[in-house]
Order: sequence, then structure tokens, then C-alpha cells
Amino acid sequence: MKAVMQTIKHEVMKAIPPTIFFFVILHIVAAIRALMMKGTGVSLPVSGSILLASLVLGKSVLVADMLPFINRFPEKPLIWNVSWKTVMYALVALVVHYLERLYEYWKEAPSFMDANSALWASMNWPQFWAVQILLITLIFVYCVMSELARALGRGRLKRMFLGPLPTPISEP
Repeated sequence: MKAVMQTIKHEVMKAIPPTIFFFVILHIVAAIRALMMKGTGVSLPVSGSILLASLVLGKSVLVADMLPFINRFPEKPLIWNVSWKTVMYALVALVVHYLERLYEYWKEAPSFMDANSALWASMNWPQFWAVQILLITLIFVYCVMSELARALGRGRLKRMFLGPLPTPISEP
């Protein structure tokens, strides 16, 4: 039982950084979308749905990292893995972003194909691609930080960013 709890704790601790990262960037994307959509009457996601999406994405990144084809270039310069992972995660983000839009139309359309046709007819493509570019940029930043943490070690990366951690003062 103790081994199971240790495994669960380990997995939860590994999921925290990507979950926090996606929680922050999804809020940034939602804020930008809200600014773009101001006055259109289109409903936007609330923090609760963003939290759920960030939990799913955080765990999805960890699961994807376990797949053999995700970490294709571990011995090459970091840019290889960063670029590869950015492309893979960006493709997933593209599909999820499109499906998120499609879901809104599917709630009111009689069929999936009708919803897809309505979406294609009314999609604001410049806005869609603007959000996609923002997501790709943020995913790239995540991949860079992730690969640096892998190459340098999390402790060393923390010290590089935050400086040496204070040592506790022991009283005599």
C-alpha cells in the first residue's frame, strides 16, 4: 500500500508543473479571446473549465512524454527535441482548439456534419490562427523549459533562476 501511495504522490508531483503552466497560459488565451470577442455576445470559458482543461493537458503531456516517439532526439542538441515536441503538442492543440469551437456549434446543430459546415462558414479564421500562434509560442516556451530541466536537472535549473535556496538556520 505504501508503494502505491508513493507512486501516486510521485505522479501528482510530476503533473503539477505542466498543469500550472497550462492553467496560466489558458487564462492568457481566454483573456485575449475575451478582448477579441468583446461585444459579440459569444460566451467564453470560465476559470473552472480552464482548470479542468489544464489538469487534462498537464496529465496528457506526462503521458505523451512516456510515448517512445515523443522523445525522439535525446542525444542531439536540445533544439531537436524542443522543435519535435512543439510540433507534436501544437498539432494536438490545433485539434483541441478546433474541437472546442466545433462543440459550441454541435450543441445547436442536428448533426456533426451540419455543425462542422456551420463552423467553417462562420469561423473567424484570423482570430482562430492568432490564438493558435499564441498557443504554439507558449507551447514552445514550455518545451524549452522542459528540455532545459531534463538536461540540467530540476534542482540546477531552479538555482539558476531563483538563486541558491536559503539554508535553514539551526538554533543551538
